[in-house]
Amino acid sequence: MASAPAGTVRRVLHPGAWWLWSLGLGTAATRTTNPLLLALLIATSAYVVATCRTQAPWSRSYSAFLRLALAVLVIRLFFAVALGSPIPGTHVIVTLPELPLPHWAQGIRLGGKVTAESLTFAFYDGLKLATLLICVGAANALANPSRLLKSLPGALYETGVAVVVALTFAPHLIADVQRLRAARRLRGRPDSGLRGLLQVGLPVLEGALERSVALAAAMDARGYGRSAEVATGVRRTTGALTLGGLLGVCAGTYGLLTAEGGTYGLPLLLAGVAAALAGLRLGGRRSLRTRYRPDRWDLRAWLVAGSGAAVAALLTLAAADDPQALHPGVVPLVAPALPLWPAAAVLLGLLPAFVAPKEPS
Repeated sequence: MASAPAGTVRRVLHPGAWWLWSLGLGTAATRTTNPLLLALLIATSAYVVATCRTQAPWSRSYSAFLRLALAVLVIRLFFAVALGSPIPGTHVIVTLPELPLPHWAQGIRLGGKVTAESLTFAFYDGLKLATLLICVGAANALANPSRLLKSLPGALYETGVAVVVALTFAPHLIADVQRLRAARRLRGRPDSGLRGLLQVGLPVLEGALERSVALAAAMDARGYGRSAEVATGVRRTTGALTLGGLLGVCAGTYGLLTAEGGTYGLPLLLAGVAAALAGLRLGGRRSLRTRYRPDRWDLRAWLVAGSGAAVAALLTLAAADDPQALHPGVVPLVAPALPLWPAAAVLLGLLPAFVAPKEPS
């Protein structure tokens, strides 16, 4: 990869935009059980990841999320076969031996008839959760975790530093174990078993302790942990806004996920987010720190985040306007159809593949 000319700074996309984009696709996935729309969401996230991800270590996590999503789908189908399903059906695929259960386990069965309707319902339900996991995996593969932690508000600075230290020390520990085991093999000493583990573990712990002491001294010399004095009223207001905002987010999310709370869910969620952000901003006044070249939220970040939000909003409207198209029935068993304008809305999620710059590895 060619390096940028001297004196220029290559602009990269804000990592928060990738998370907002992926959460928008994930929200859209929760609004439908149509397998065609869910497959389109998976294809959209996969194309953007293939186009925009780098060769950094975290970009390899997408394949792990794909395997996790496949495992979730298989487990959901296995439970539908082994434990049965409340969905009635007439198309019997196979009849398994049914195990008798005691009276206190009424409503649960092991084995019995496996119908095409129950398997289809389980497939739709499992595919929705798998799509949500894949969308979250896209954010993990595209967003630089170190730069994302640098963008945290001042009130969460200590938490971010702790996560960065943990992420930095873990590879060092693995490298130390591999180095010591290789050295023992070269000397003809055992590197496996209980004895080898004890003789390798002690130097590794000593090295980790030395790095921890050195890091603590460096952080203390740079003034880490020092905070500014703020008024008592500001501290109380910060706590009230943060706690109230988080409670509002929880209540609003619950309202959006239930049919009865659709009227108050979104306003309560937005109010909770606004209160929590205000509390975090006030809490950041205690943090005495500066940022070197902070990531800027530019037009491309707005376009990426807005494309995900647009997909979520349009799929939510489609679910309210035509629920039958986004939630195909299984009794009677019918083939799902692809609704045109919701499918076109999902394609808006491809916008980052054309506007987002590829970050340097």
